[in-house]
Amino acid sequence: MSRLITIADLQSRSLADLHVMQHHVQCALAQTQPGTEAHRHAVAGLDAIRRMIRQKQQALAPRF
Repeated sequence: MSRLITIADLQSRSLADLHVMQHHVQCALAQTQPGTEAHRHAVAGLDAIRRMIRQKQQALAPRF
């Protein structure tokens, strides 16, 4: 993972796209060495993707 993924990069993505991205970033994270810039970017990107997934799931949840 060579670049940082931001919330702005994710806002226009569908929930399905986000889940695919999450899988790819998890695989990339597994291949990085802890403490490296690539590892930090992967962790930050995974966090951003997970936050966006939660946000989109909450928006789709029924309101009572």
